[in-house]
Amino acid sequence: MSPDLITRLKEAGIQPSAQRLAVAGYVLQTDAHPSADEVMSEVQANFPMLSRATVYNTLNLFVEKGLLRQLVLAEGKTVFDPCLEPHHHFIDEESGRIEDVPWDAVKVGDVKGLKGYEVHEYMVVMRGRKLGGSRMSKKR
Repeated sequence: MSPDLITRLKEAGIQPSAQRLAVAGYVLQTDAHPSADEVMSEVQANFPMLSRATVYNTLNLFVEKGLLRQLVLAEGKTVFDPCLEPHHHFIDEESGRIEDVPWDAVKVGDVKGLKGYEVHEYMVVMRGRKLGGSRMSKKR
């Protein structure tokens, strides 16, 4: 396991157990936006004794400690995003794949001007069909 990953967990105040490192090795380094079940499936391929409870608890801990963002981009589907800087999302309606869209690629009106609201954060979620082979996602 990468010493950088161990250091990253320790700096976040997380004791780097074998199970946590197995989950971190996938979810903190992917450009996908996996659900907990997808994380479990991916990690269990190399760590078959990993339990569902451990995966869920580890993901929740990573969110609590600021290593992941938990997003609900479609009704009833929670996904995890390791990209913490501001960005938007595009959901391909054919494949279901979620891609990061750079913040500056989408122009949004003045959200601070909304009367009666105090906006701390926002993102645009776009749905449609991806054309051609271009990728909007930033490389991590």
